[in-house]
Amino acid sequence: MKAIVVTDPAAGTAGMKLAERPDPDAARLASLSGASYGDVIVEVHASGFTGNELEWPSTWTDRLGRDRTPSIPGHELAGVVSALGYGTTGLSVGQRVFGLTDWTRDGTLAEYVVVEARNLAPLPGDVDFTVGAGIAMTGLTAWQGLFEHGRLRAGQSVLVHGAAGAVGSMVTQLAREAGAYVIGTGRAAHRQTALDFGAHRFIDLENDALEDIGGVDLVFDVLGGDIQKRSARLVRAGGTLVTVTGPPEARPADGLAVDFVVVSVPDQLGEIAQRVRDGRLRTNIGNIATLDDAVAALNPSERVMGKTIIHVRP
Repeated sequence: MKAIVVTDPAAGTAGMKLAERPDPDAARLASLSGASYGDVIVEVHASGFTGNELEWPSTWTDRLGRDRTPSIPGHELAGVVSALGYGTTGLSVGQRVFGLTDWTRDGTLAEYVVVEARNLAPLPGDVDFTVGAGIAMTGLTAWQGLFEHGRLRAGQSVLVHGAAGAVGSMVTQLAREAGAYVIGTGRAAHRQTALDFGAHRFIDLENDALEDIGGVDLVFDVLGGDIQKRSARLVRAGGTLVTVTGPPEARPADGLAVDFVVVSVPDQLGEIAQRVRDGRLRTNIGNIATLDDAVAALNPSERVMGKTIIHVRP
C-alpha cells in the first residue's frame, strides 16, 4: 500500500516521504494468534494530520519505548471497515466509520490502517469522509476540553485562543451552543472568521490588550507560553484554564489548570456528527490534497488556517 512515512525526528514534516508499505495482514488479524483482540482494518478514505505530531515521542517509539521507524503519521480518519480482528464486536465489514487511532501505532496517512474498534464510531451516510476526518480530532478536543475538563455551564464566559483555527473554531461553536459567552483571540486578519464561527467578541493578540476583557470562567488555550501565563490571571475564582500544549506554565490564583491528551470516545463522536448533520457545527477545513501530494500539502509555503485533509481515495 502507499503511505507517508517518516524516519528522522530532526527533519520534521520536510522529512516525510511517500513510500510503499506492507498491507495489513487481514488473515492474521482474524486468527487467534493475530494482532490485539478488537482490532479492525480500515480502508482509509480521508485522513487528518496534527501539526506537532512529529514532536511526540509516540511517533517514533512503541509503548515499550522501542524504535518503530519508519513510522506512518496521522491519527484522524474516516473510511470503511475492510476486515475484522479476532474478538471484534460492534462493527461490520463495509461499515463507514471515523475516529482516532492509537498514538503509538502506525497512523492514517496510508491506504489502510489497523485500529482498535473501540476508537471508532459509525459515520452517517450523509456525512462525507472529508468532514468525518475533519471533525474527529478537532471535535473531540473541543468537546473534552469544554465539557469534561472545563465543566462548562450555560451563562459562563469562555476565552478561546486561536478561535479561527481548526480546534478553536470547534471550541467556539460548541461553547456558544452550550450557552456561553465566547471571546475569541487571534491575529487581526482572523477576526471575521472567528466571529463567523460564533465568537461574541474578538481580541487581536497583536494590537489589543488581553487584560481588558476582565475575568472569565474558562480559558481554552492552544498557544502556551506568555499568552497562557497572562490568561491564567484572567480566570475567575473557581474557574479553569484548559490547555493542550502540555503541563501548564501558569495556574489561576483560585482555580484549576488542566492539560489533557484527547482520546477517542465513540459516543462523543456520535454527538459531534449529529451536530454536523443538524447544521449546528461547521467544519473548518483549510486545504485538501491527495495522498500523492500530501508531503507538499503538509509543508505549505504559506500559513493555512483550518484543518488540512488528505484524500487517500477519491
